[in-house]
Amino acid sequence: MELYVERGFEQTTVAEIAQRAGLTARTFFRYFADKREVLFAGSASLQEHLVSALEGAPPAAPPMEAISTALAAAAAMLGGRRAYSRQRQSVIAAHAELRERELIKMASLSAALAEGLRRRGVAAADASLAAEAGIAVFRVSFERWVSEPTERELAQVMRDSLSQLRALTADRGPDQVVDAASA
Repeated sequence: MELYVERGFEQTTVAEIAQRAGLTARTFFRYFADKREVLFAGSASLQEHLVSALEGAPPAAPPMEAISTALAAAAAMLGGRRAYSRQRQSVIAAHAELRERELIKMASLSAALAEGLRRRGVAAADASLAAEAGIAVFRVSFERWVSEPTERELAQVMRDSLSQLRALTADRGPDQVVDAASA
């Protein structure tokens, strides 16, 4: 991360990363397919953590409550690394190929959560919608957390974002709902 911040992602070579880490380039490639993967090394662990927390949610929990449990676990896992997360996010934001890779990783997280919800008996369409909404909350919360000047905890930002989503989607009653087809 230091090299990416100092020199820029494009200018940093695998040989430089390996040297800074006290490894050979060959050893580097045993762990990472390329230099992009250094930024995404924790993705599998994050996914396992999210799915495990989802599975540990109370059996009767509605889908979004189970997703909320998974998001709280993600916040606990990532919340202590704000400075690193800010640096990582700035490197990713500056490069289209890294932003694309990040979106692919988010899609994988969403698919894993949807599968976890289906295993809990949630209908496929509902599971997909809840998982996508959860990942949207995750992404928005994470971006807020790394960019806002206040030092709120990631868990609080996620709770606030979930509350905001609930308010945005609250049932407004049949006379207040706008039908897109007639509008």
